[in-house]
Amino acid sequence: MRTLPKLHRQRLVPLAASVSVLLACSGAPQEKPAVQAAPVAEAPPPAPSAQPEEAKAAAPAQTAIAQTPYGKADGRDVILYTLVNDKGMTAKIINYGAILTELHVPDKNGKTADVVLGFENFDGYQKNGPYFGATIGRVANRIKNHKFELEGKKYELAANNGPHHLHGGVKGWDKVVWDATPKETPAGPALELTYVSKDGEEGYPGTVKAKTTYVLTHQNELRVEMEAVTDKTTFVNMAHHSYWNLGGFDSGTILDHELTLFADQYTPGDPVPDGKTKPVKGTPFDFTKPKLVGKDLKAAGGKPVGFDSNWIVNGEPNQLRPVAKLKDPKSGRVMLLEADQPGVQFYTGNYLDGKVTGKGKAYVQYSGLCLETQKFPNSVNVPAWRDMVMLKPGQTYKHTMIHRFTNE
Repeated sequence: MRTLPKLHRQRLVPLAASVSVLLACSGAPQEKPAVQAAPVAEAPPPAPSAQPEEAKAAAPAQTAIAQTPYGKADGRDVILYTLVNDKGMTAKIINYGAILTELHVPDKNGKTADVVLGFENFDGYQKNGPYFGATIGRVANRIKNHKFELEGKKYELAANNGPHHLHGGVKGWDKVVWDATPKETPAGPALELTYVSKDGEEGYPGTVKAKTTYVLTHQNELRVEMEAVTDKTTFVNMAHHSYWNLGGFDSGTILDHELTLFADQYTPGDPVPDGKTKPVKGTPFDFTKPKLVGKDLKAAGGKPVGFDSNWIVNGEPNQLRPVAKLKDPKSGRVMLLEADQPGVQFYTGNYLDGKVTGKGKAYVQYSGLCLETQKFPNSVNVPAWRDMVMLKPGQTYKHTMIHRFTNE
């Protein structure tokens, strides 16, 4: 069994060091935005030879970031931001929960489809659904028995997942309105979202200032960078929670997707890990080579049946490295995921049962899968893992994901 001497350190940098915004790095037609960052041309202008000079001068400049009113929450406006790169790939994000609502990606024939599960309007996101596309915080995943101890003080959180605490509580960061700033960058259109989580919110100590930045690059990458600072020692483990179906959100299940996880070990639990690690070799959890998601699904067990565990990503923790490769053989779409976190939660949508509907689709079991890069679940209660999720004043939590889309 592999020891993990380097996995238990939070990726932290001095707060005084400059923190730069990440610069490098769906197909239904949309209504004309009611509010825009700048005018958007509805159709390409005529060829220069057919366009008078006066028309050229009057033609509005095209922008890659449009804004549309989406609803209201907590007395604040919720806005839908549309990012389009120079290849026509489109991402839609709302400032409620810093949620990715749509991502339109081309297939091997150039046909685009929206590859993330979600809702067609704001009402769906307010009904406490399955965290579609959300930014999770303050602590993602489960905390066993909804309790932890920090600096000699005991904290009790909401038990919102049986006896356990899940994804930040009853009103986690997925259910609040963030401040949003759209930006044009050399890499592609970007949206920076910030939120201040006050001391005591959902039972956690310390006021935390969080930031999530989405960049839709011109290389057909969706980059997600998460950061946080605190004024008091606390725990932070942010995660991005999209449900992926590379055939399109309405194309059926993900059981015939091919998945590779660059991970030789995982952290078994019941379902909450307690510090044990186990090799994947010889188990249903072995995705070290491309394997159909549905192949060993029943053997994975669980109630309901399916995958819902944390894998230990190979390589140096806190270094950007390959995490997963997901392929839909029918459409040819491929998603390569890189990140700088020690673990990744692979979840196959086990709890979806057809009762949740969105975008005109009933989401049945296994309609989508999640690949949530993260610190290990329940790290707050595992002495060997606690340091990786502990955040102190003067430090900065950082988490970067790169979703790279290609075709095969």
